[in-house]
Amino acid sequence: MRISSFFYTIGQGFKNLGRNKWYTLASIATISACLFLFGLFYSIITNFENVVKTAEEGVSVTVFFNEGTAEEQILAVKSDLEKRPEVREIVYVSADAAWEEFKEDYLGEYADGFTENPLADSANLQIYLNDVSMQGALVTYTESIDVVREVNRSEVTANTLSGLNVLIAYISAGIIIILLLVSIFLISNTVTMGIAVRKDEINIMKYIGATDFFVRAPFVVEGIIIGIIGSIIPLVIIYFVYTNAITYIASRFTMLSTLLNFLPVNVVYNKLVPIALAIGIGIGFFGSFTTVRKHLHV
Repeated sequence: MRISSFFYTIGQGFKNLGRNKWYTLASIATISACLFLFGLFYSIITNFENVVKTAEEGVSVTVFFNEGTAEEQILAVKSDLEKRPEVREIVYVSADAAWEEFKEDYLGEYADGFTENPLADSANLQIYLNDVSMQGALVTYTESIDVVREVNRSEVTANTLSGLNVLIAYISAGIIIILLLVSIFLISNTVTMGIAVRKDEINIMKYIGATDFFVRAPFVVEGIIIGIIGSIIPLVIIYFVYTNAITYIASRFTMLSTLLNFLPVNVVYNKLVPIALAIGIGIGFFGSFTTVRKHLHV
């Protein structure tokens, strides 16, 4: 494409916005509203996923060993398990460390009455997983090791967290699909009106030899511009809403903010900005391109 044609296409795309002001504003407002809801939903879900992830990081599988198992054997098992794809981290808790922890948690000053460690065979491995849904496979493998006496798992917790992850994925997909369909419908109406207004001009352009691309491109550019504007507006609004919301919650509900541990706005926006822009531009391009192909027989 020549430089002059490129700038002509961009210019006509902007002019099309002015020719259909009300439909343009309606499309921008709709995309903005949809992406605003998406942005709020994304911010909430991202924080919720962070809470779930934090909870998952605390879920562990505890491995106990047969009486008389030497420390060297336990450490050998540890080395073997660390090679497993399910494993994120393994902490070795010696019998002495287990006894000290038990005394501190439950006995206090009464622990002085014990001259020997009653938990001499309580050395164990605490295994933290990359993904709690992989717990079953790891437990099955670990139970097959000869020196292992017992494997304690957090089955209910793991199943609950895995279920929450699946639920989040389904809800996210459903909301995104609905918002996309509504936005594409509005942009299609806007482009259709633009085509109707310029029908005679388009026919003349075709009569004098204008290419298909030359005729279609301004309408596609129009849709993309609408998508970009419709993305930027909610991003700006959500930025201030999110920042003020977490500041307010942190100052008024200290316990809640400690439990939830809200993500900083820059962490949320590192992904939200490119996602919102991609969705906005994608909606604008797809909505306008399909409409042009339908109504312009060029």
